[in-house]
Amino acid sequence: MRLWRLILLSPCILLAEDLTVDQIMGRVAENQARAQDMRRAYVYNQKILARFHRTNGKLAREEKLEYEVAPTPSGVEKKLVRCEGKYERHGKTVTYDVPGQQSGDLDIDGDLIRDMVNDMTSDKDTKDGLARDLFPLTPKEQEKYIYTLEDKEVYHGRPIYRISFRPKPHEDADWKGEALIDAEECQPLTVTTKFAVKIPVAVKVLLGTDIKGLGFSVNYQKFDDGLWFPVSYGGEFHVRAVFFYARTMSISMVNSGFRRANVSSKIAYDTGEK
Repeated sequence: MRLWRLILLSPCILLAEDLTVDQIMGRVAENQARAQDMRRAYVYNQKILARFHRTNGKLAREEKLEYEVAPTPSGVEKKLVRCEGKYERHGKTVTYDVPGQQSGDLDIDGDLIRDMVNDMTSDKDTKDGLARDLFPLTPKEQEKYIYTLEDKEVYHGRPIYRISFRPKPHEDADWKGEALIDAEECQPLTVTTKFAVKIPVAVKVLLGTDIKGLGFSVNYQKFDDGLWFPVSYGGEFHVRAVFFYARTMSISMVNSGFRRANVSSKIAYDTGEK
């Protein structure tokens, strides 16, 4: 059965044009720029789940957020539809409905979870909200990285290029990882990144700061000719800072309900007011 399937699928790989990695990534960059413009025509629903766990595994704070996302001429505008948050304080669970709501005068979790969600899912200068430097696909970000064509294979029935990347020496770039690129359309299917920069030992010792397992992944889906959208995104990592604070942090995002809209239009929300 496996041999029969490989025989049927192998011509798909041969149909893909024989490109160098620079040519592949050049086309990816062009397609990303084109897709960014095309995303202006769509509004969609976005759900985010952010969680902080203590070192003993107990939940410290959680936020479930839902947004309606509309394009603007320069990026996106997000309207909060729902927030379900909770945190543990003195052995009790406290619920709230305002993102990053503080539990007291000093609330590191509240500050960090708000900043994490905003930084990683609400970049106003992009058409999808994802921080531009997390996944180096655009022309500007590609200048900072070295790309290597690792393999040509079949993924979910489609021919793909498996490409790894790492920062160029002396460049201000933080990530290494792997991208699966659709061979026929030169569009990303999946991009996985890991933190490429090591925190100096002196910083760990003097400031008590360490980050482990920092990395993210994003999956794209085709919606129209030339239009691919990030539909799911997530990551998990462990942070220890200033000796007394340690958390395992995770974030996930799902985009759905895509529909066309005018770039100049605003989403109208029924407030119930007359």
